[in-house]
Amino acid sequence: MEEKQNSLNINPFRFKDVPLRDSKYLEYEKSSQYLTMRDGVKIAIELVLPKNLSPEDKISIILLQTRYWRNYTFRIPFRWFMKEVADTKRMHQMGTSRGYGFVYVDVRGTGASFGSRPYPWFDEEVKDGREIIDWIVSQQWSNGNIVTMGGSYLGGTAEYVATLNHPAVKGISPFSNQWDNYTEVAYPGGAYNHFFIRMWGLLGRALDMNNSRKFLSILPLMFFLVKGVKPVDSDKEKLLLKEAIKQHSSNLYVFENEDVVVYRDDHLIKQKEDTVDTVSVCMKKDQIEESNVPFFCLAGWFDGAASDNIINRFMTYKNPMRAVIGDWDHGANRRANPYFHKDYKVIPEKESQQNAWLDFFDLCIYGKQPFSEKALYYYTMGEEKWKTTEIWPPLGQSMQRWYFSDNNSMSLSKPQNEEGEDKYSVDFEMTSGKGNRWHTHYAQKMFYDKREKVDQKLLIYDSPPIEKDTEITGYPIITLYLASTHEDGVIFVYLEDLDENGKVMFVTDGELRFIHRKVSSEEPPYKIMVPYHSFKRKDSLPLIPSEVAEITFGLLPTSVLIRKGHKLRIVIAGADKDTFRRYPDEGTPTITIKRENAHASFIDIPVIANENK
Repeated sequence: MEEKQNSLNINPFRFKDVPLRDSKYLEYEKSSQYLTMRDGVKIAIELVLPKNLSPEDKISIILLQTRYWRNYTFRIPFRWFMKEVADTKRMHQMGTSRGYGFVYVDVRGTGASFGSRPYPWFDEEVKDGREIIDWIVSQQWSNGNIVTMGGSYLGGTAEYVATLNHPAVKGISPFSNQWDNYTEVAYPGGAYNHFFIRMWGLLGRALDMNNSRKFLSILPLMFFLVKGVKPVDSDKEKLLLKEAIKQHSSNLYVFENEDVVVYRDDHLIKQKEDTVDTVSVCMKKDQIEESNVPFFCLAGWFDGAASDNIINRFMTYKNPMRAVIGDWDHGANRRANPYFHKDYKVIPEKESQQNAWLDFFDLCIYGKQPFSEKALYYYTMGEEKWKTTEIWPPLGQSMQRWYFSDNNSMSLSKPQNEEGEDKYSVDFEMTSGKGNRWHTHYAQKMFYDKREKVDQKLLIYDSPPIEKDTEITGYPIITLYLASTHEDGVIFVYLEDLDENGKVMFVTDGELRFIHRKVSSEEPPYKIMVPYHSFKRKDSLPLIPSEVAEITFGLLPTSVLIRKGHKLRIVIAGADKDTFRRYPDEGTPTITIKRENAHASFIDIPVIANENK
């Protein structure tokens, strides 16, 4: 098994043996209608089909289910000449020319669809997918084959389709989607992500009320272009749309759980049994594996925590899969590479990404052999090369241990001194900025600005200059022996690359709320590479003030090349005001980090052996 190949030959967007098929459709047409579900709820769908299909023509369908409006009513004057946004238009042209149609769905309780919703991806919404697929298969233009795809929320709905185990579904391509909603979205490290959850919830509420104003905070251009959701074709007077919007008024939104949910097993607002896990597709492993449907899933290293689910999904599912992690932000719309600061031009361009999806779908439906690949492709930043592996962690990985030492340094040798510590008084005004990985999840450009100045206000540990080029690929794991003046708080840890001139490149980060510090001996719900914290109420373990405790957790994964002469830097903080809730609510904790022989704090860095570096 050759785990690494010549990087010049590695392209995660190139598939072998894609079947050649005639392209005879040059134009397409759109229409919309309601489908009535088993309980009488009307679901709005949009059809995009090759134009002038004859009764003999049979096509495959790409299904996309969204809560962000399946189609738009554009403002005047744009509606006079604009029917679609550019990326969507290109995808429709490419897809229909290759013999695909598209079906877009406003999931129940959103857009022009009727109904209401207690939380995202709830059971009734998922069940609607089966009825929609059955309807598609029954149409005269259907050849009985369906694939599904989408980014972010749409990626979640696409992956949930796999749980239906429907024989018509031949391939799934989720990208930048939410997988474990507790650890990756709402409570990374058990700390409440107040920025994203509140902004996302408020956006959803505005859209459900057919108000595009919230686009101003995420995609300002869309606000100026788009007036609202498009009603179905038969609803000329928008009477049905108005009735649907009335039903949306009873929707519940994620931010309403912020004072209800603390632990992973806490019930969602107004729910007797449902928890965050109820809406996390990672908990549907058995159903997804039963389908054996192939996956083509993508995310970026700084795409919130989506890179984590790419790796965990790859390790957990038995399904055929091409998993890809690039140097992108949310949705692979822009580059997010600390070595190309503020260079946002995405590589590859969107057209290449869209072609790859269609190639993958062609292989799943029309390939001579069933799609059977199981590989993970990842991009090493700093080296600017693609790698691929059939196992995780990749061959050659080992953990290099760096101990915290005196004078804000790190050493490969364990400290021998009997006493050694550093104190840090938490500054609740500190922030990793409004361009961090969690803000790119809300369509913001990534930038970790002025880290050189920010770091000086925090607790820093620098290594000596690295003696040779060193690839870091995987999950750094930190172990801190610390004490605090308070029983609760959060520790934020940032791993950075410091060059010879003092310039800082942000590499990755992680956090853990102190009450979740217990490392569980139970089996995790899916395969992971870091210490397992259950985040359940029964495992809550507050600190005893001034008593030394062991805090160990994984940072989010990365792949970077640290050049010879650069230093590794660990930065420690106790707050991130623009992203996470403050812990504790009152008081100013002083945190003491131990660096003595009996309590030697350290970080394990996953390095890849390569004699050529």
